[in-house]
Amino acid sequence: MPITTPAGYRALAEPDVAGYLAGLPAIAARLGGAPERWRVREVGDGNLNLVFIVEGPDGAVCVKQALPYVRVAGEGWPMPLERAFFEHRATIAQAPRVPGLVPEMLHYDDELFLMVMERLDPHIIMRKGMIAGTFYPQFAGQIAEYMAQTLFGSSDLAMPAAAKKAQVALFCANTELCKITEDLIFTDPYMVHARNRWTSPQLDAAAAAIRADAPLKRAVSLLKLKFLTEAQALLHGDLHTGSIMVTDRDTRVIDPEFAFYGPMGFDVGKLLGNLLMSYFSQDGHERRPGERDAYRDWILATVDEVWNGFARRFVALWDGPRAGDAFPPALFEGADGAASLRLAQAAFLRALLTDALGYAGTAMIRRTLGFAHNADFETIADPDRRAGCERLNLELARELILQAPAIAGWSEVTARARELRARGPRFPG
Repeated sequence: MPITTPAGYRALAEPDVAGYLAGLPAIAARLGGAPERWRVREVGDGNLNLVFIVEGPDGAVCVKQALPYVRVAGEGWPMPLERAFFEHRATIAQAPRVPGLVPEMLHYDDELFLMVMERLDPHIIMRKGMIAGTFYPQFAGQIAEYMAQTLFGSSDLAMPAAAKKAQVALFCANTELCKITEDLIFTDPYMVHARNRWTSPQLDAAAAAIRADAPLKRAVSLLKLKFLTEAQALLHGDLHTGSIMVTDRDTRVIDPEFAFYGPMGFDVGKLLGNLLMSYFSQDGHERRPGERDAYRDWILATVDEVWNGFARRFVALWDGPRAGDAFPPALFEGADGAASLRLAQAAFLRALLTDALGYAGTAMIRRTLGFAHNADFETIADPDRRAGCERLNLELARELILQAPAIAGWSEVTARARELRARGPRFPG
């Protein structure tokens, strides 16, 4: 497909940015001083966009602009600029629900598909911190709050039906970004595809086993169908440790350009699956065996804490004042009504848990055998060592997808992760 852009669009380069921001009085005042004194750096290391950090005498901002193609793949893979619009709308929709957990949106340009946001400092991408073995003691509580508020708050449990349907209609147009997920997570890794790659030849047999696994492909296809059809809540759509910036005290969720209305378990599962990948990768990052035992324990404890905190907060929001048309409070008055509501809440969370387990597994397989991999594994230089970590990841991922309905909770998953690591992989290799 040829690259086409609307009239007025141009991709900014470093020399262009200061002049552009100088025309935005509020942003210029935030930076302070004259534009020639501003320092501009292009720092984008993701798959899709341009990202500039601009520092002035009085402050700093982050400028993010969509490119009309997938940056990591080049102009041979066109990509709609409108993804910037959806990121902007998702951020401003979520910000009132989770103050302090997303960056402040300062400006949006619908001609350049460009956002100006608060510069997060001294935050770093969480994935980089976890590769270095850094503990984040506040993360579990803060990300649980983020997921509970954003997922509950955008659902029929919290919103009047008409308002929620209007939001579904708005985000329903984010089709190209959803198509990336549909292909790269639920389809490509389970077939021969030019975009796939893995640690070869070490994982050749494992990749072939996944492609030949009929029960697994049926289960993944059902998860894809749910992804396509269940508009439960406004999802971040790409929630993982690469879309989170952290300090030891603060958590901020960034980059919701994949936002759409889908099954709640997708966000939860994708995040927890990425934590499990970090757990298995730690053997590739330690200099001496056992050096990161305490860090591995922290990761698995964090998995449990995130789910438990999310579930508690979700139910608390459900029990509080709300305007949603689902489960009207008038139907659940009195002691019998309260008991009935508790049963409904438990069933809802059980279904959400089952979804999250399956989606965690699909994220773990995709990042090992598909197109875009995680730095957790990719930065392990020794391919044999890397492949050993990845086999454990694949084995647990398959179990999560196929056994999700029978798994009692995430504590069972973390215990299984410990067991797999202790005995080593049995996956083909």
